[in-house]
Amino acid sequence: MDVYYSKRQLEHRPQQIMLLGKLTPPVENPDRMEVLARRLKEAGLTETAPADHGRDAIDAVHSADYVDFLASSYERWAANPKAGPEVLPNTHPYRGRGSALGSSTKPPCSVVNAQAGWYIGDLNCAIGAGTWSAVYESAQAALSAAHAVIDGRPSAFALCRPPGHHAFADRASGFCFLNNAAIAADLIAKRAGKVAILDFDTHHGDGTQAIFYDRKDVLFASVHTDPTTYYPYFSGYADERGEGEGFGANINVPLAPGSGDEAFLEACRTLVKAVRSHETEVLVVSAGWDAHRDDPLSLLDVSTDAFARTGELLADLQLPTLIVQEGGYSLEASENAAAAFIGAFCSRHKWI
Repeated sequence: MDVYYSKRQLEHRPQQIMLLGKLTPPVENPDRMEVLARRLKEAGLTETAPADHGRDAIDAVHSADYVDFLASSYERWAANPKAGPEVLPNTHPYRGRGSALGSSTKPPCSVVNAQAGWYIGDLNCAIGAGTWSAVYESAQAALSAAHAVIDGRPSAFALCRPPGHHAFADRASGFCFLNNAAIAADLIAKRAGKVAILDFDTHHGDGTQAIFYDRKDVLFASVHTDPTTYYPYFSGYADERGEGEGFGANINVPLAPGSGDEAFLEACRTLVKAVRSHETEVLVVSAGWDAHRDDPLSLLDVSTDAFARTGELLADLQLPTLIVQEGGYSLEASENAAAAFIGAFCSRHKWI
């Protein structure tokens, strides 16, 4: 299996996040990718540089105005001598009752500070000098892996960093800027048939759900911590089934804090059944190692062995499979979980 990533993904180096009212060193940092790259190579994966597939597939999923903001905001921000070292909003629009914005899909002015408030949904998505390069290359890693699967490779790993599953069509949030899995899945759906995205992570992939919520050709199936108790709070509930043509193509299995291996694996079995029922032709896995019990952001009690067993469950689907890196913030727990998953997956996937 090839693992796609670029050294330019290391250029996103956020300096601060806001966590529980405190400025905190970012847990989403370049060390994550370097540790995982080393461990995946040790596990037998082949390091492969992504090709540049341009913006077309990105713009098919994300608002072009939003992508333009990501590409240009730092330079415009840095031109203000009073600005801090990173683009972060200090105001947000009112999008509900009393708003004069109506159904506007882009900010009514071009001031970068206003655009930051419109396009950045929380204080965990600082944009620095190297952010756009890293974000763009992360999406290219996902697209290159997607093209490999479309072209007949049985599986591929996109080592995406920054991650993507909290990125909406026009909003960054939760360390995520471009939704790598969604960009890849949309391309695959157009080229190779019905797609299922199976997302395991301590957090619900709210951005991915929103992007495909009214589509029937892409199933989104997620196991995560109960959002009544944890981020992202506003989505990830079991009664969210999709809408319009997409009704029934969205399934969430939220787990109570403290849930362990058996609850996690039973949820994965439920998602696998949904993947089969969808008559899936290609599987996209949004892999979040932060469900591991030793991750600093985890509220679950999932062991390394459970990730190996999850790898077996997904391999037994015997589908062309694209694995996209999402969360995972303990370096040791992430590399162990990833190695366990990949080892088990490769041992069972008959196409390998």
